[in-house]
Amino acid sequence: MSDPSETPPDGWKHSGVRVVPGDQLGEVSATTPGMDRAVAIDRARMGAQKLWAGTVHIHANAKTGAHHHGPLESVIYVVSGRARMRWGEALEFTAEAGPGDFIYVPPFVPHQEINASTDETLSCVLVRSDSDAVVVNLEIEPVEKPEGVAWIDPIHKS
Repeated sequence: MSDPSETPPDGWKHSGVRVVPGDQLGEVSATTPGMDRAVAIDRARMGAQKLWAGTVHIHANAKTGAHHHGPLESVIYVVSGRARMRWGEALEFTAEAGPGDFIYVPPFVPHQEINASTDETLSCVLVRSDSDAVVVNLEIEPVEKPEGVAWIDPIHKS
């Protein structure tokens, strides 16, 4: 099949829509104390070429260092808990999001992700605009110091 718009021989039965049950998410190879991740959609599992999607459960009070994701766009959907985002050249801007809220992070924006709660897990769905891992750690003094928990996943390398 040379033209991606052509119907494949199986009539899309196996190469069309796929459902990933919530209890069948894949492990993320990189682990971080305080953060539990799982992948639903990526190149390896589904053959996705232009996105990555998964879940993250961030323990109370976890904070990342300053970073950006190069040309990638990110969308975070808050399922439960309270997310605080800091962004800007000196992480001078801040916003919080709760259950049902979406957070959009444009390409190249310096930011820091924070679980705003000191006693509740933050659970989110994360989608990125490419299945390649891109993270650029920045030498910005974070307004809220990381709590000894680096954000490490396919996008955030140690």
